[in-house]
Amino acid sequence: MSLVLPEIDILVVADCWQSEDAPEQVVHDAIAAAAASVEADTGGAELAVMLTDDAGIQTLNANWRGFDKPTNVLSFPALQPTGKLPEGAPRMLGDIAIAYQTTRREADEEGKPFNHHLSHLAVHGFLHLVGYDHETDSDAEEMEELERQILSRLGVPDPYANQDQVN
Repeated sequence: MSLVLPEIDILVVADCWQSEDAPEQVVHDAIAAAAASVEADTGGAELAVMLTDDAGIQTLNANWRGFDKPTNVLSFPALQPTGKLPEGAPRMLGDIAIAYQTTRREADEEGKPFNHHLSHLAVHGFLHLVGYDHETDSDAEEMEELERQILSRLGVPDPYANQDQVN
């Protein structure tokens, strides 16, 4: 049986991402690994990832969460239809936004390669789209363990080693 992955559309909307080596491929690979690792039915579904800057994500954070400050990643799970989709209509998982400056600063502060941190944020955002969260300690532990497993397959070390809290 072959694995059917979601369709991943990546939009680079801030020029600052051009200073990094192939961020679109890093994000694509991270989400593909995450999709292959969860039991959620993501095959044939679509999601969009917006690589933005701190100003762009601050606007999203203020408008949708009421926090007027930048953050590293935001996920917006799509509302799922209750009935059958019309013929040919795409099934949407949702959207992810990742901010360059915050991602770069966190990677530098934590002494991590930028692409490792970017992979982590992409995986984290994707897991939110398929229903994982970190609202309780047990939910956070489950999500973090899954992130560790997925990232390990990508050659990324444990992102939570030597950290006291979730990003």
